[in-house]
Amino acid sequence: MATMVDVARSAGVSVATVSHVLNDTRPVLPATRQAVLTAIEELGYTPNTLARSLVTSRTRSIGLAVSAISNPYFTEILQGVEAGALEQGYSLLIADPHDDPEHEHKVVQLLHERRVDGMIVAPSAAPGALLAYLGRHSVPTVFLDRVVEAPSGDADPSGQAAPSDHAVPSGRAWAFDQVCAENVEPTAHLVTHLAGRGHRRIGLVAGLPGLSTTRERIAGYRHGLAAAGLPYDERLLAHGDSESAAAERATEKLLSLAAPPTALVTANNAMTIGALRALRERGLSVPGDLALCCFDDFAWADLFEPRLTAIAQPSREIGAQAVRLLLDRLASPDRPARVLRLPCTFVHRTSCGCPDQPEQSKEGTAS
Repeated sequence: MATMVDVARSAGVSVATVSHVLNDTRPVLPATRQAVLTAIEELGYTPNTLARSLVTSRTRSIGLAVSAISNPYFTEILQGVEAGALEQGYSLLIADPHDDPEHEHKVVQLLHERRVDGMIVAPSAAPGALLAYLGRHSVPTVFLDRVVEAPSGDADPSGQAAPSDHAVPSGRAWAFDQVCAENVEPTAHLVTHLAGRGHRRIGLVAGLPGLSTTRERIAGYRHGLAAAGLPYDERLLAHGDSESAAAERATEKLLSLAAPPTALVTANNAMTIGALRALRERGLSVPGDLALCCFDDFAWADLFEPRLTAIAQPSREIGAQAVRLLLDRLASPDRPARVLRLPCTFVHRTSCGCPDQPEQSKEGTAS
């Protein structure tokens, strides 16, 4: 196996120069750099990552903490993170916090102890311990999918104050970058689309309370009702806790009302499955007995009968942008925090009650 000494001898330079080329620790003349790179290629030299990390204080690794990795939405986010990381020469360490605040704190601590250069996290509904840990240890971190509000006294892009359990050490600036999809307007679009089909009782199966995605999609639901001139009826909103079994129970609750909804919006793909299961158990058809629109498109949504009208999130782009934000943070630790909101796409199919389209229609929604 070739060594750094072999590379230096082949390139006609010192071992220190080879180290500078590998670790970018000092400028090297272009011709010298090329000679070193050529020698590395010809000899098949593989750098010692552990030794390099001791020199640079960087491991070129990123910790990714995302719950429900089996969910197609998060799987695509993972693909975006992985592609973006590999393109920049970073490896991934992956953990599943299971949307549990205590477990979230543990897995993030474990990733940090592995000396990752930074982290990408989809935070839980109660991320107080997470924020305190990341702030206390100054861990470069990007939040994705779910935004977290800044602690009191720090600037927040939404202009809202955070709960007291989000506190980080006093005097520390809010430095968590965030990337997610638009939620409010796309959800409102689903509601107004159903209202345009003549529906006046439109239900919502909402996600886990406490998540920003849940709050924002409920806000979009209410905006859509108002835009259509429909009153908000709290009985038509039930929480499916962002998973299938709870969504089945929530849908059953809505269907049991004296005046049940004639149309339904489900706030993520897992809850769509639960809602469809509840409808099947009752022998109800979509859209004949109840029209359905869902937030989250997924690979087999076009294979259902009827085909599911949905909001498609830019999941891979969310993952790729999270990597970009993290690398920018590593390069410039003191720059202001940024929040990126990416637009979604309305995918028009037939579960809403519209006639089948000759071609699947994809309409952008305003961001």
